[in-house]
Amino acid sequence: MVKMVVFDLDGTLMNSLTDLAISVNYGLKLNGLEEKPVENYKTYVGNGREMLIRRAMGDAWTDHELFEKVKADYDRHYAVHCNDHTAAYDGCAEMLEKLAEKGVKTGVLSNKPDEFVDKILKKAFPNHKFTQAWGQKPQYKTKPEPDALLALLDMSGVTPEECFYVGDSDVDVFTANNAGVKMAGVSWGIRGKNELMNAGAPFVADTAEELFDYICKFI
Repeated sequence: MVKMVVFDLDGTLMNSLTDLAISVNYGLKLNGLEEKPVENYKTYVGNGREMLIRRAMGDAWTDHELFEKVKADYDRHYAVHCNDHTAAYDGCAEMLEKLAEKGVKTGVLSNKPDEFVDKILKKAFPNHKFTQAWGQKPQYKTKPEPDALLALLDMSGVTPEECFYVGDSDVDVFTANNAGVKMAGVSWGIRGKNELMNAGAPFVADTAEELFDYICKFI
């Protein structure tokens, strides 16, 4: 029986692509590098801040000093502007409340740096209480490694068999498989339905209501 649902953040609960792109582009421009179209960032996100910036920088990321400058400028800008355009996807707030009404714990596990996660969630879901909400912490490897998810579950008093994981990319499918938890994908996110299906997602929801109904089969 599922006792906790853990969600990826960017592309799953939150439409955050524009703010991510603007902040990385700020760092690129400040350091004399070419800014990238927002659309390009769909293929840059998903594996954490360092990979996001590497992909945006192209071959220039191998200049360690330059990379660190771009990252620092990104961090400074994103800390102020992470909620400028970022918003919850349709139906997600209602879905979270319906899970709470059923007594199901909810959590968030993102590859985004941990310091940004709480700020974004508090604005988007001010009335919802997540059991745990983690970004990438230095003591754990980034997804798709299962370390952080398993630690989050342990801290929540939940076993992998009692967890359901939700995400929008192949990284999320692999994370769930590596941790031995049930999962579903969402088609409204950054990467899209085909990537999820090709990665082996057992189910891909097109709406938050459809996702809720699917999760209820395991509660």
